Amino acid sequence: MTRAQSAPDFAIASLGPCRITSPMAPLLESRRTTEHYVDEHDRVLLDDTLAGITSRGVTPGELPGMEPCGPRSKIFFDPAKTRAAIVTCGGLCPGLNDVIAGLVRTLTYHYRVRRVVGIRNGYQGFVAHYGHDVIELTPESVRDIATDGGTVLGTSRGPQDPEEIVDCLERLHVNVLFVVGGDGSMRGAMQIAHTVAERGLRLAVVGIPKTIDNDIPYIDQSFGFQTAFSLASDAIRAAQVEAKSTANGIGLVKLMGRHSGFIACYAALARSGADVVLIPEVPFGLDGDQGLLTHLRRRVAERGHAVVVAAEGAGQELLGGSGDASDASGNARLQDIGPYLRRRIGDHFADAGVETSIRYIDPSYAIRSVPANPYDSVYCVRLSQAAVHAAMSGRTEMVVGRYRRRFVHIPMKVAVSRRNQVDPHGDLWMAVLESTGQPVRFA
Repeated sequence: MTRAQSAPDFAIASLGPCRITSPMAPLLESRRTTEHYVDEHDRVLLDDTLAGITSRGVTPGELPGMEPCGPRSKIFFDPAKTRAAIVTCGGLCPGLNDVIAGLVRTLTYHYRVRRVVGIRNGYQGFVAHYGHDVIELTPESVRDIATDGGTVLGTSRGPQDPEEIVDCLERLHVNVLFVVGGDGSMRGAMQIAHTVAERGLRLAVVGIPKTIDNDIPYIDQSFGFQTAFSLASDAIRAAQVEAKSTANGIGLVKLMGRHSGFIACYAALARSGADVVLIPEVPFGLDGDQGLLTHLRRRVAERGHAVVVAAEGAGQELLGGSGDASDASGNARLQDIGPYLRRRIGDHFADAGVETSIRYIDPSYAIRSVPANPYDSVYCVRLSQAAVHAAMSGRTEMVVGRYRRRFVHIPMKVAVSRRNQVDPHGDLWMAVLESTGQPVRFA
């Protein structure tokens, strides 16, 4: 039996006691805890195996767990006097407009919040010298936005002064701020929450985590991920068709995944047409009898073609790393593995006297900008509802997500504490190895 790792602190910050009867209370009166519903006073356990639970060595009441999402019978904010703001930050991701629309509808229809504003162009929209106005958001104005990709609010990368942001929130008389963004955006939201606390304000900051790479810990899947790997699988299909249409053809597809290879793994499994999947979590060698290039040449000799799927962050050790360069969000700038692989594969086949044609496909931005598919749309709606329930009950400095099929509250500091990655010893990577037939390692 393995020893359990220490659990993070899942305690959720609150602005104070909830004394106002919620407009959602009538919906809660007849409910009871079932396999489909967790009572607001219950907890969702961190461990889901007997070995994990027993290795904790504590009583059932001391087992680590998370606070469940959902409406509360008593809330902190008086809906008639509540003003809410929504901001979207960072790169595009399918489902952003679904989240915005879900937040507006839940605030307006269920809590009767009278004013909801959208902040333009990310955190820049709070800062006066950028000159961005706010957008009034109503159920009517957001009715059809989910049919479009991107975000109707606009977005931007990079931090802004939290003092100026809170100044703006005070001028707007905002009580609840919803931040839709990735780990950098959530770190910014934490700074906003800290500034709010220092000023003694009663203002809730709640996050809906956004990352197309699915790399947020303690969340089953981030919104937009299903749409992303579905469309990425179409790129693999196209690469396979191209590769099969020429003698000794090779299809090379570069997919999103700076530090986590989930999209590459799921897309490859969805199509089962990939011969090799390369992800950041598993280093690989190119040369020698056990290297990728020799394996690829053998596969082409056996089948007449081959398809390689590479996550954008794969193979950085072969490219000399990215140095100290970073983008506006503070992310390390990665070297481009796609063209490098294309050149090395072409040179290897040429040196071996094998004529080939390489079709290189990079669908990244085309995938980021599309509307969410029905699965992600439903997920976005449920996340937005959970975020509103949390905010109205006075929860703050936290995000909503789904863990082991339960919607839960997660402290922001836990959500940004590490990066969720494909486990090289886990069942997902094993499924990829089984599907592709590639070796465990390219030495």
